[in-house]
Amino acid sequence: MNRAELIAELERILGPRGVVAHPDALYTYDADGCVMDTHEPHVVTLPTSAEQVSAIVRLAARVGMPIVPRGAGTGLSGGATPMRGGIVISTARMDKILQVDTANGRVLCQPGVINWELSQYLKPFGYQFAPDPSSQKACTIGGNIANNSGGPHCLKYGITASHVLAVQVVLPDGSIIWTGDGSSYLPGYDLTGVITGSEGTIGFVTAAWLRLTRLPEAVRVVLALFPEIAGASSTVSQVIASGLLPAALEIMDRLAIKAVNDMYRLGLPEAAGAALLIEVDGVEDGLDELLNDVTAICWRNGAIDVRPARTIAEQNQVWAARKNAFGAMGRLAPTYYLVDTVVPRTKLPQTMDEVGRISREFRLPIANVFHAGDGNLHPIILFDRRDRSQNQRALEAATSVMKVSIDFGGVISGEHGIGVEKQDYMTLLFSTDDLAAMAGLHQSFDPRDLFNPGKVFPKGRGCGELAALRRSGIAWSALKSS
Repeated sequence: MNRAELIAELERILGPRGVVAHPDALYTYDADGCVMDTHEPHVVTLPTSAEQVSAIVRLAARVGMPIVPRGAGTGLSGGATPMRGGIVISTARMDKILQVDTANGRVLCQPGVINWELSQYLKPFGYQFAPDPSSQKACTIGGNIANNSGGPHCLKYGITASHVLAVQVVLPDGSIIWTGDGSSYLPGYDLTGVITGSEGTIGFVTAAWLRLTRLPEAVRVVLALFPEIAGASSTVSQVIASGLLPAALEIMDRLAIKAVNDMYRLGLPEAAGAALLIEVDGVEDGLDELLNDVTAICWRNGAIDVRPARTIAEQNQVWAARKNAFGAMGRLAPTYYLVDTVVPRTKLPQTMDEVGRISREFRLPIANVFHAGDGNLHPIILFDRRDRSQNQRALEAATSVMKVSIDFGGVISGEHGIGVEKQDYMTLLFSTDDLAAMAGLHQSFDPRDLFNPGKVFPKGRGCGELAALRRSGIAWSALKSS
């Protein structure tokens, strides 16, 4: 089937307005937020239902063309980049909230629903969708499920996987299944867990039952300032070790403070080496006592100031500064590389020391804004991509950050996924048998490797090749040297 015939068949399924085929328009879909490597798709589709997605997938399977799921394009690991061209299936028009079932504490929605808009929709019912990535106002539920996204409030409420009860998914052969009925407990294999975090490589989510979380009765927010980041990092570990559980513990370092000060006019002292944003929530009774216990630990770790956000407007301003800190980095450098890793909370001070060393070694400033409560780091390497030397040093610095995180007992992604950005670092974290088991699982769903190919697994070796390792017993070292 040639391209014209493919487009005609897709237009028969979706109508002319459901297909994007003009070469200029395809540039919009050649990458997500990670623009290290760009590839144009052959065509982009905009379905509105699971049945249309199924028809597209069946067509793609018939002609042997890759399928690439795409949400809002806010991903930062290249997960939505069509590495081998093919058909991009966008969820932009699958944006309906289908049912709010408060009696059973759940909501049914399509994957293109914006995370922020879902919580706004649920507010009149007294509920929210708790996972809240920094890109909350743009990212979609489908993307959150694909990457098992985190966010500031995941310290208390858990990451996306904790809030997905069941998904409707189109498999690589075009069949449509539900992984459960939306109840909390179901016997058999946990297919919902398999799909969540699979980065679109084994199925296309077309609807999801999500867990509702009650809105808290009261919220308190304070900003604690420290002369150095070590004091803020130590505070985080001690707060959790004391048995206290804030809703969020977020850290910004000196460079990040400068950026958000310039943009949001927070009036934070330039001398502050770190700001620790603390939120506690729950019932009104006892909440101030909980906050006092937390701030007492701040003072013991050398805080120079503790500033409460006394009104809703002040709270919103502080959170806006935190959640838009990445965008504020444009005031410090023309380009930044955002690294996403995780380390144990107790290793935060040592890890921050190492990030400082890496900054000096590669002669590039690194700002730090991160989910300190669960050890999810986001070092932001600042550079100018027009300078080839800075480009290379930024990549090498990112690699060093990932290696340090692993050395401290951490992992190479906390919420952004592996995609293409980190696939070659998988061998630093996983053994031959680990990777072969993952590849075997992938093959059981997608034996032809047509769903989001070229992602997650190390470059140059397909899933089939890795899965064969498990059967043949070939040493990983021999495979790498071949």
